[in-house]
Amino acid sequence: MVDIAGRETYLRAMLDVERPGAAEVQAFYEHRVGLICTDPALMLMPWDDHLVHRGDGVFEAMKFVDGRLYQLDPHLARMRRSSSSIYLEPPCSFDEMRGLILEVCRAGGRPTGMLRVFLGRGPGGFGVYPSECPVTSLYIVATDLHQPKPSFYEQGVTAFRTSVPAKQSYLATIKSIDYLPNVLMKREAQEKGYDFPFCFDSNDCLAEGATENVCIVNKDGHLVIPEFTNALAGTTLMRAVDLIKAEMPSVTFRSISEEDIYLAREVIIVGTTGDAIPVVRFNGQPIHDVRPGPVCKRIRELIRQDIRDNGILL
Repeated sequence: MVDIAGRETYLRAMLDVERPGAAEVQAFYEHRVGLICTDPALMLMPWDDHLVHRGDGVFEAMKFVDGRLYQLDPHLARMRRSSSSIYLEPPCSFDEMRGLILEVCRAGGRPTGMLRVFLGRGPGGFGVYPSECPVTSLYIVATDLHQPKPSFYEQGVTAFRTSVPAKQSYLATIKSIDYLPNVLMKREAQEKGYDFPFCFDSNDCLAEGATENVCIVNKDGHLVIPEFTNALAGTTLMRAVDLIKAEMPSVTFRSISEEDIYLAREVIIVGTTGDAIPVVRFNGQPIHDVRPGPVCKRIRELIRQDIRDNGILL
């Protein structure tokens, strides 16, 4: 038989439960409570928040490095677009959210980390109707940053075509909480021994990675990026385009086939955590000379410098 507990007994038992990854949590905030906390044991979401049991919400993830938060405003602009597309208004203004994000980063007391913002439909029931939820929810958390292994940049990584198809257009362009396809892509990559999965759309065109964008440098030296029809427009990718475009013969947004990948001079993964990572083998086949290429290296250099020059000082 399981004991039935009251408030105090349950709280004590809950606080005694071991929490995996607790040491990596720096600080967090929940809008209903209105306080920033640094004790991971108290980092909980209501079970009846539709964000939890229906995936009804959006999120953003950004990093801070050496005391500088990168791309905060582009991330918030994308969250505004994502939330608007699912008719979700935050419980505070985006200006207030911006200030809260900076406060959470500072409260953790560590110079480097990952900052995540979750905006949900809110608690109120276990159905599917948004009307169950009188107030939307907002959660902000700063955790340690898991940076890619140095070998990823020095030797390059492997990628493959996952069996998981690209999301439908109207879902792919929203950074929603529902990341089940992305999770299945990552699982398949681990199962098959590849570093990164790439998904393709119904026309057999490259869409994106599990949590990153993908682009190529074609045989003529042009940077080619998949159109954002079945992929999320990455903040890091779009900033990388701004930084590198003056050094490239051209930057083009168009469909990319598997054949284009095999013929490319470079295949590059671009995302928040890793900046720019070179792919040297795709589906087991070599990409060009099977070495990290100059464009990938240059994009990473430019992003790292941009963090130092334009990151928001915490």
